Amino acid sequence: MKGLNDFAINLAREAGNLLRGKFNKPHEIHYKGEINLVTEADRMSEDLIIAAIHNSFPNHGILSEESPAQNSQAKLRWIIDPLDGTTNYAHGYPVFCVSIAFEVEGVIALGVIYDPMRDDLFVAERGKGAYLNGKKVKVSETATLSRSLLATGFPYDIRESKDNNIHHFNLMAMEAQAIRRAGAAALDIAYLACGRFDGFWELKLMPWDVAAACLMVEESGGIISNISGGKWDIYSPNVLISNGLIHEQMISIFKSSSRML
Repeated sequence: MKGLNDFAINLAREAGNLLRGKFNKPHEIHYKGEINLVTEADRMSEDLIIAAIHNSFPNHGILSEESPAQNSQAKLRWIIDPLDGTTNYAHGYPVFCVSIAFEVEGVIALGVIYDPMRDDLFVAERGKGAYLNGKKVKVSETATLSRSLLATGFPYDIRESKDNNIHHFNLMAMEAQAIRRAGAAALDIAYLACGRFDGFWELKLMPWDVAAACLMVEESGGIISNISGGKWDIYSPNVLISNGLIHEQMISIFKSSSRML
């Protein structure tokens, strides 16, 4: 796995450096929905990553945000978000990352997230722990929701769908110490893995948003479920992640929210 590990790290750094180099320049912005956008930087980062995978591992599958799935029957697959936090990036807000995961027969084996603006490199390998800039990390030890710093986000269909997280947010804001909404889910989850956040939830995320980061949580001692406490996978419609100590407390809030809707 070391060769794949080095490959993914180098690739994430290369794509991140590309994004950083273009960050303060004018961007071509295209809209995939009312508020869901993509920039030329997304596509350039994705093209760089996919070309490298094709060159080194031509038989591997690829699932990426901006392109159709490739080699979908392959047992080995890369799951890519070439720019998580596109809206931030397009507005000049320096919170975004590159996320690359490697999957073996449906199980995420490797995850790399790179924040080029802070030069933060998060790496997790199944069974070998999670690391930030080479130092092993673990989730926080905050034991109560009232002392917890949480993170979340809102889906792109917030204007059209009632299932938009606003009610959940309002209830949770009254119970937690504070909530942050930074706009890059992979980075939020990686922050939880290294103890910067105590809990995270979000609705309607996609596999490329969570694949790499959730492995980091698993390898740093955190807990992942859906918001009702049930089984979760990268295709689930919602996710709840915590340090484990506040997990049941968060679930109880969401169950209360569901009863009140």
